[in-house]
Amino acid sequence: MLIKKLSPQGNINLPRRRFVTGVAAGSALIGLGISPAVVAETRIKQQSKILRGRQFDLTYSPIPVNFTGKNRFATAINGSVPAPTLRWKEGEEVTLNVTNHLAEDTSIHWHGIILPSSQDGVPNISEGFSGIKPSETFQYKFRVNQSGTYWYHSHSGFQEPTGAYGAIIIDPIEPEPFSYDRDYVVTLSDWSDEKPDNIYAKLKKLSHYYNYQERTVFDALSEVGEKGWDGFWSSRGMWNEMRMSDRDISDVTGYTYTYLMNGQTPEDNWTGIFKRGEKIRLRFINAAAMSFFDISIPGLKMTVVAADGQYVQPFSIDEFRLGVAETYDVIVEPSAEQAYSIFAQSIDRTGFSSGTLTPNAAMKAIPPAMDASPILGHGDMGMSMAGMDHGKMAGMDHSKMAGMDHSKMAGMDHSKMDHSGHDMSNMTPKPEYGSGKAGFGSNRPVIHKSTEFGPHVDMRADSPEYRIDDPGIGLRNNGRKVLTYADLRNLHKTPDPREPGREIDLHLTGNMSRYMWSMNGIKFAHAKPLKFKYGERLRINFINDTMMNHPMHLHGMWSDLETGDPDYIPRKHTVIVQPGSKASYLVTADAMGGWAFHCHLFFHMLGMFRKVEVS
Repeated sequence: MLIKKLSPQGNINLPRRRFVTGVAAGSALIGLGISPAVVAETRIKQQSKILRGRQFDLTYSPIPVNFTGKNRFATAINGSVPAPTLRWKEGEEVTLNVTNHLAEDTSIHWHGIILPSSQDGVPNISEGFSGIKPSETFQYKFRVNQSGTYWYHSHSGFQEPTGAYGAIIIDPIEPEPFSYDRDYVVTLSDWSDEKPDNIYAKLKKLSHYYNYQERTVFDALSEVGEKGWDGFWSSRGMWNEMRMSDRDISDVTGYTYTYLMNGQTPEDNWTGIFKRGEKIRLRFINAAAMSFFDISIPGLKMTVVAADGQYVQPFSIDEFRLGVAETYDVIVEPSAEQAYSIFAQSIDRTGFSSGTLTPNAAMKAIPPAMDASPILGHGDMGMSMAGMDHGKMAGMDHSKMAGMDHSKMAGMDHSKMDHSGHDMSNMTPKPEYGSGKAGFGSNRPVIHKSTEFGPHVDMRADSPEYRIDDPGIGLRNNGRKVLTYADLRNLHKTPDPREPGREIDLHLTGNMSRYMWSMNGIKFAHAKPLKFKYGERLRINFINDTMMNHPMHLHGMWSDLETGDPDYIPRKHTVIVQPGSKASYLVTADAMGGWAFHCHLFFHMLGMFRKVEVS
């Protein structure tokens, strides 16, 4: 078989040219001497590949690719990167036969899909599933009980960052609450010519290996001019004492990454066609291994209609941050006969992905310039705000926060809360549980556990705050309306309005210099499973003690993000926890079995991971 001959161990003489951008079949054909015209046609077909129906055959194989001018191998599904888009129908049962032609075990996790544990696709976590052996076929079968935009990816080895990811679109039974004329999937990802295990090895030796935006002498002189010598030495002393850099925004940067949109580089320019006056639905998926993207379409407002596949009350924005593994659906209405740039700059501003919305395929939009590189501040490190310039904090207009009553906000003085309207008679306070009302978050004090102290943890936030109304580092006060979690309100009433029966605190911990990641100071290999009782309503409290954004993903159950509105809590499968901050969500433990719970940054996952057992 051809697929076996194209193994990475083989000695294949491929021509020195950029013969494919995200299309595996085309690269294979050129390598075999087939004409460029045939390859171009194959590329078009592959780029628009959508599989529909109830039964699907998916095959893993290594394929040659060239995104940068260098020949490399990717992990492909059905011969393409990204993998084919799967289109399902809500209420139907789907069968997916996954065949492994790799030299190692593989798997597929259906990200954000609510299904039985045995079908979730995480080896040695999902019930009865140990992975798919080479030359074997595994059959997934489950009923589709939701609709919206999701994605799938390998949960084995280093396969996901080398191409094993694709989109899932689930058409609803009932008519959608909004209309549109065209529908495009926009899958963002990061590609490196370096092998992922080599990247990880470099990070373990030198955590800032890929950071080329460290401070210079000119930066120091500028800071002295702004703050004076006393302010300069105070600020630098703080960072030096922590052995950290205020420029450490991303572990892996554009120095090694090429950022892709639907498998195409900015030069290749993925293009979506429209007619003036049409409503266009764009389904954004972040399938990157390590990269956050800040997305805008200069000249067009975006109306957010769904987050992580779930309908939200429509909200108009200019820009939004798409964390690793998140999805957002937006609608745009181009009114001019012009090309628009879909611009996705990396959070650290070391590169970008881009494409074009255009009424004419010959018209290409020019991407805008990237914003300035962001710089971490004291607040981003969860430090006391005393003495800080609050006028520069987070760009928040608290008068407009998503219907929140700030007198009731978690983390504030709850002794001043008016409980007269709440029936507290049935509540039995327990010292280990918080009493924050559902939707508002926990009010229990942050206490660092004994396991967080030692050489494996190099920072503990002393004053973490809820910052769900904060657009995040690099997006504050930029003159654009930026989406925050505080803007998200479920389109429908909160399905489970119960108060949480208990709370679980999870500190996101690590040692940046040693590149060690953990929860509560304990890495996955040494951690006991988290125990959920079937049917209970509980609260998960995250305290981010690190300087990195962490996209936290709970498999198998919805994460009801607490934003201050208990009646319309937004449902997500992945939640970004900002540096030095707190975040909380409610979980209804309605799925029996074993589930994965982890940070979705690929190189953090080995340590910042837990097994959840629902029984």
